[in-house]
Amino acid sequence: MKSLLFVLGLSLALCNVDLERHQKIVDYVNNLKTTWTAKVYPRDIQSLIGAWKDTEETRLPQKTEFKTSNDELPENFDLREAYPECETIREIRDQSKCGSCWAFGGAETMSDRICIHSKGKLQTRVSALDLVTCCTSCGDGCFGGYPSAVFSYWKTNGVVTGGLYGDKDTCKPYFLPPCDDHMHKCHDYQDTPECVQECQEGYPIPYDQDKSYGESAYSVWGEENIMKEIYENGSVEGTFTVYEDFGDYASGVYQHVTGGYLGGHAIKIIGWGVTEDGVKYWLIANSWNETWGEKGYFRMLRGNNECGIESSADTGMPKLD
Repeated sequence: MKSLLFVLGLSLALCNVDLERHQKIVDYVNNLKTTWTAKVYPRDIQSLIGAWKDTEETRLPQKTEFKTSNDELPENFDLREAYPECETIREIRDQSKCGSCWAFGGAETMSDRICIHSKGKLQTRVSALDLVTCCTSCGDGCFGGYPSAVFSYWKTNGVVTGGLYGDKDTCKPYFLPPCDDHMHKCHDYQDTPECVQECQEGYPIPYDQDKSYGESAYSVWGEENIMKEIYENGSVEGTFTVYEDFGDYASGVYQHVTGGYLGGHAIKIIGWGVTEDGVKYWLIANSWNETWGEKGYFRMLRGNNECGIESSADTGMPKLD
């Protein structure tokens, strides 16, 4: 199946979306009648995938001990249902035309965990923009970064609040508007903004006082351990290898079928399940607007390390004192 990319003559160097090429991918996927369906989106996803592979310096310590046994894990688990009081778990953000997925997956995970471990008292939205612009140890802003490094930065430096574009109730909301009907109204790609250690005008809390901090930063490896971590403590930031067919995902349980390698992508994993046909999957929130996939979410094949999704997940515990 994966050899189809040679038949289609797919090119990875295009700046604009080749709709004809993507239509061929979509037709091929849908004709297979596999575990997922595809559709063409008028957007080039190359600029959105910016998760870099860990180095010795960025890799987080691995957590290996958990309270939950494999037998205690439920067949289906969804953090949105387990913690309905936590607004951020149900929120789909939009990174717009910026390779800041590494910051979004981290900021979303931090936000969820602050709510979960404060028992719903804190509905904090951690700022992806603060990470994108100020965490120089994390990477290169809109041009990519290390997902693991955001949790080390959260622990050491703290991160201020920040909601969606235009939000007036947080310190540093995102700087780019959403892509609306997926993908016709994206702003032109631009350089990463400079790090400004000030909150937006009119926000009453000073920058340094607005920060939340991490108590710890660590990684979790393998299917069962990632499940245990989500079950016990909440969302994790996952990364996986992106191939061209992923951008055309519409519904179902994604598994790589065809298309060339594009890079690494970071997302937020919020649960897992099994379909009526017995297909195991991860439940994942993407940051490409609610008009992509299953209202902004997607499911990915679980149990065979599909696209490297189970190799490692990064997260940390919030400091609530």
